[in-house]
This record gives sequence, C-alpha cells and structure tokens, in this order.
Amino acid sequence: MAEDKKGKVCVTGAGGYIASWLVKLLLSHGYHVHATLRDPDDEKNAHLKDLKNAAEKMKTFKAELLDYGAIREAVNGCHGVFHIASPVPIGTPPNPEVEVVKPAIEGTLNVLKACSEAGVKRVVIMSSVAAIIMNPNWPEDRAMDETSWSDAEYCKTTDDSAYFYAKTMAERAAWEYAATHGLDLITMCPPIVIGPKLQPAVNASSFFIVLLLSGGFEGMEKGYQKLVDVRDVAEAMKLVYETPEAEGRYICSAHMVESQELVQMLKDMYPDYEYPESYIEGNTLSKLRLSSEKLQRLGWKYRPLKETLVDSIENYKQSGVLS
Repeated sequence: MAEDKKGKVCVTGAGGYIASWLVKLLLSHGYHVHATLRDPDDEKNAHLKDLKNAAEKMKTFKAELLDYGAIREAVNGCHGVFHIASPVPIGTPPNPEVEVVKPAIEGTLNVLKACSEAGVKRVVIMSSVAAIIMNPNWPEDRAMDETSWSDAEYCKTTDDSAYFYAKTMAERAAWEYAATHGLDLITMCPPIVIGPKLQPAVNASSFFIVLLLSGGFEGMEKGYQKLVDVRDVAEAMKLVYETPEAEGRYICSAHMVESQELVQMLKDMYPDYEYPESYIEGNTLSKLRLSSEKLQRLGWKYRPLKETLVDSIENYKQSGVLS
C-alpha cells in the first residue's frame, strides 16, 4: 500500500455527511479523488467544490449505485475505493425494499465488481453497527466486537428494520464477493455519527442532536447512547486504507454515554433548548456495549465528546438548523 498512499481514490456518495469529510481529509493529504454524485450540478453538492485542493485534485462523476457503467467509469484508474453511498432514511420510507434494501445490496456489489475489473488495490466500505448489534445470542455481560453479526430475521423486528436488514445483508454480500474474487476489503462499522456538517442538508444521524434540543424525544430511552464524531470516522477510514496490516471489520465507536448524562451535559452548555423531560426503560440494544479496541490498536484516536457536541451545535446554529 505504501507506494499508493497518495494515488488516486474513488469516494462514492461524495456529497453525503461522512463522505464529504472524507473527501476533505483525502484532498488535504494529497490524494486525487474521483467523487461520485447522483447529480454533480445539484446545489446540495456545491460545498465539495469549495474544499481546499478540490479544483486541482477532485473530479466528479455522475453515478447512481445501480448504474454499473457509471460506477465502473468512476473507479477506473483508482488505487483505492471508499464506498460510502447508501440510503440512510429519516423515518420510515414508503417502499423500503426499493428505497433502502436494493440500493444497499446491489449498489455494493456493483461497486465491488467494478473494483475487481479495474484492478483496485483496496476497498473500504462504510457499513454500520446495524450489521453487528442485532444479535440476540450475544452475552449481555460482554462488549460486542467485530465477531458479532446481526441476525437478518431479527433485524426485521426493529422499528428501523429496513436499514438494519440492508446494512447487514450488504456487508455479508460484500464479504462473500471479496472472498470469491480475492478482493482486499475492509468494512467500517460506526454507531450514531454526530459532529458538524459540510453539506447543506441535515442527515439522519445529525438529526439525532437536533431532536434532542428541540423536544423531539417525548420519552427518551434509558441506556447507552453510542456516538462518534464524523471527523474521527473519516480519519478511521483513511487509517485502515493506508495501514497494510489492516484487515476485516472495524467497529468505530468513541463514546458510550447514558441518555440522562448526555442530556445533562447538553443542558449545562446550552440551557435554553427544549430537552427530554422523561425517560423510559430501554430495550436490550440500549444496554449493549461496543468495543473499538481493534481499531484503536491501529492507532485510531477520537475527540472528547464535549468538543463534538459544541462543534455540532454551533455548526447547526450557523447553518440555521437550530436557532
């Protein structure tokens, strides 16, 4: 990998929340970036053009995940690919199979097939702890690690069933493809990703903070909130791409904080917002603990939670998401 460190890489869904920060990071470290976007001319992607080095080192490609030809063109000539594009709905979509499940699974396989044909050296896929935590057989007294896989049928019992199911099946399909075709694959599994946004729209995980400060949780579940800063996720993606010995899956979780403790932390800093006033007993998932020990052994570090919360809220206020 060493000779390819500053080569050409592709980032799918480059205008999204995590992907935008990754593109910014890669450009700042000398990479040339192929950025795939559904519509490069859409105003919601304009922020990418303002990134430092974008004019010289970034090339945009109009590409839908289900359009194999467009994906193949975008990855051509790239040493590495970061596959981040995947639907993350706010709320329940009308047709989850079409809007969430199919793009996640078929889109991932399209990207991997294109990588095989283009001779890509390493692929890093953004998965999720959704593909890890829906495991009813995991011992309650043990922190979950990368050996845990969500049970596909159990996923269907959750409120966000389409997302959990799609993430689980897409990652499983990716590993099956990589094993069959000898592809160097790594997957990254973060929990709720928060932090400032570069893109204009509010995404699903940022919406978590907005709801917390605007009365969106009538009765918040007790238990652990698992959180990580979007900038630390981008650093983790770059780290595993550049580290030759990196392999397999990586949980990328920084903070586990009790719901009441999180709300009190926010109240102390920003007392004038409308916070949850009552708490309900959480389900089994809320009590789960996650281990990022494997990623930390590679040298991954993360920001203090307070820094992430302040940066998030100040960013949302500046962009008009919060008053």
